[in-house]
Amino acid sequence: MDQGPGQGQDGDALAVPAAQPPLEAKAPEVGPVKTVAGGVPAVLSALKHVLGEAGPWRGGKLLWKINQEDGFDCPGCAWPDPQHRSVQEYCENGAKAVAEEGTQERVTPEFFRDWSVARLAEQSDLWLGKAGRLTHPMVLREGATHYAPISWDEAFALVAEELNALGSPDEAAFYTSGRTSNEAAFLYQLFVRQFGTNNLPDCSNMCHESSGTGLSETIGIGKGSVTLEDFDHAQAIFVIGQNPGTNHPRMLTALQAAARRGCEIVSVNPLPETGLNRFKHPQEVLHLFGPGTALNKLFLQVRINGDVALLQGLGKALLDREAKAPGTVVDRAFVEGKTTGFDAYAAHLATVSWDDVVEESGVPRDQLEAAADILARSERTIFCWAMGLTQHRNAVGNIQEIVNLTLLRGSIGKQGAGVCPVRGHSNVQGDRTMGIWEHAKPEFMDALSKEFGFEPPRHRGLDTVGTLQALHDGRVKVFFAMGGNFLSATPDTEFTARALRRARLTVHVSTKLNRAHLVHGQRALILPCLGRTEHDVQAAGRQFVTVEDSMGMVHASRGAVAPASEHLLSEPVIVARLAQAVLGARSKVSWLSLVEDYDRVRELIQRCIPGFEDFNRRVRERNGFALPNGPREGRFTTKDGKAHFTVHAMPRHRLEPGQLMMMTVRSHDQYNTTVYGLDDRYRGIHQGRRVVFLHPEDVKARGLTAGQKVDLTSHFQGETRVAREFLVVPYNIPRQCAATYFPEANVLVPVDSFAEKSRTPTSKSVIITVAPSPEPTALVPVSTSRSG
Repeated sequence: MDQGPGQGQDGDALAVPAAQPPLEAKAPEVGPVKTVAGGVPAVLSALKHVLGEAGPWRGGKLLWKINQEDGFDCPGCAWPDPQHRSVQEYCENGAKAVAEEGTQERVTPEFFRDWSVARLAEQSDLWLGKAGRLTHPMVLREGATHYAPISWDEAFALVAEELNALGSPDEAAFYTSGRTSNEAAFLYQLFVRQFGTNNLPDCSNMCHESSGTGLSETIGIGKGSVTLEDFDHAQAIFVIGQNPGTNHPRMLTALQAAARRGCEIVSVNPLPETGLNRFKHPQEVLHLFGPGTALNKLFLQVRINGDVALLQGLGKALLDREAKAPGTVVDRAFVEGKTTGFDAYAAHLATVSWDDVVEESGVPRDQLEAAADILARSERTIFCWAMGLTQHRNAVGNIQEIVNLTLLRGSIGKQGAGVCPVRGHSNVQGDRTMGIWEHAKPEFMDALSKEFGFEPPRHRGLDTVGTLQALHDGRVKVFFAMGGNFLSATPDTEFTARALRRARLTVHVSTKLNRAHLVHGQRALILPCLGRTEHDVQAAGRQFVTVEDSMGMVHASRGAVAPASEHLLSEPVIVARLAQAVLGARSKVSWLSLVEDYDRVRELIQRCIPGFEDFNRRVRERNGFALPNGPREGRFTTKDGKAHFTVHAMPRHRLEPGQLMMMTVRSHDQYNTTVYGLDDRYRGIHQGRRVVFLHPEDVKARGLTAGQKVDLTSHFQGETRVAREFLVVPYNIPRQCAATYFPEANVLVPVDSFAEKSRTPTSKSVIITVAPSPEPTALVPVSTSRSG
């Protein structure tokens, strides 16, 4: 039953839900930093989560089917599957992701009857996630304090009512999470464009947009150029701004194999990460109790956002070697035959001083020279990176400096060499391929027009930052999210909350409860969907969906267990029914017929998107198929057919006295905004997340002590933002740098601070000051109870 304004069923007064998680009831515990990743602790952690949450039968079946040819694609990351898969083709955090989705707990209408929105907002993100799987569509009517059940037909009619009442289609925005399958994403963007807008913000805007922009401008495609097999042939692998031990643990298997055959691995990061130090493969029983395999040949501890300086230093060192021994370092035939801009690049590096390189990067010259030696003797080098490079104002420059080094050595377009942005979400790359983009290419729009007989909007739509600003200004009135936890994933948490509260309607397609459901518009809907792990049965029988991994491989994903509720709909069906309700006779697409058999959706995809020819047959083949990739084949798909060297000014970071450069990171018990537990065992943090990592000398210089609670204040263009009560943890991090967990510190990231060209929020370049928290501290207790 809906509750009117004023009182909730449990006696709560109508309150504005908190945008941020409550403060922790007790301080986190700090222990020793681990030196080895994987091994027995990883096995025990995986089993604890899967068996404890999904149970022995359901959990065992899920582990048996994860990343198998007749099973489902892991929702945990976009690392590719090997050609020859093992029986246990998953990592610790993949098992946690499966346990989270396969949980036996349920969030039912009775749960929402007992818990008001205001009281739910008092719970931690961990508590919300552990509450269980959503079972029914729910509505929060205007002025109500509790979500209430609603039928699917009524829910779609409510969305249609709001969308069709808008003054312009551009008054709505349609967000997409990287969890969405190719089939759902293609239908979603088709519906949105037939509705009349290109407002298609997505999770890529917040993570790897800088990679796509930087690569498209220089090599002609916004994707990496390597395959998993290339790791078997690389002589050197540079891992920059990435923590694979936590965010892509299956990558450690490829790195371990590379290290064992003599490949030299160089890691570049402000924090030394356990997963790049030593690794014990959990499936190698005889090695579980040994020291593990050493991965790093060299660790370069760069200052936060000192990467342009570091990469230019490597380029300068290589050109110095070339000058001393012409023809031995620069691949002249490659540079002269396949690139442009080398002379300008070389001339720029000649003006760069070593003093500036060392000062801005924070890395001593002898270490840079050692890394340059590795590059100079490697004929086949792979450069990998993640969000440590992409979330800075100069992020596109970071990526393009990597491309410069790759072109200098001719390390692209041949076996064992190339560029490799490692994406986190399981289908974030596929979503973009399917057209989830606020400024899709004209060729794609032309294909939609020809195939479906309508004229798609051609003006640029809103990305994530633009959507936040438009919601805040009242220019966007309806917000629809296909997956994700938009509130917690985006920057400037309080600004985002104010923006969402100004909407007339907010809608979230979700599997689990999260904080985005609790900060809402005048009306709100939660639409529960099938998970990746679950059977999807439509009129034509059991269905499968497809995904694209970080390396452009497309393969099938088939659910393995019964759905959590008989009331769940698949994402393709949700989109189709929504489109039918909103567009009606305005659309010539037979929406409901398409989702009776997903082969029909794939037939449309193959007619609209190059590389998907004969889609239904090829995706049923073993391991799927690779999409076309010109740079991988030695063909650069830029307008002039050449790869481009680029020139970038070295960023200068001038901090005021007392200021620090902060970056946000993830814990080992976390995937994106989903918190699996309160431990980050590799970094020695237990039972808490509100910590700030500081160099011991920076702790001392500020008169602070280990374990002290402090407030963090960010500074941007005269504005300040504050995050309360973080525990000081002295750590091995460069001076004048700080690290905090995402999303707790997102409140400090200004919405107007984003990367040039890509507009990715600068979550890894936040200027802060640190001050003791006022005493006495008033903590909000975190409930562990599941009932009212």
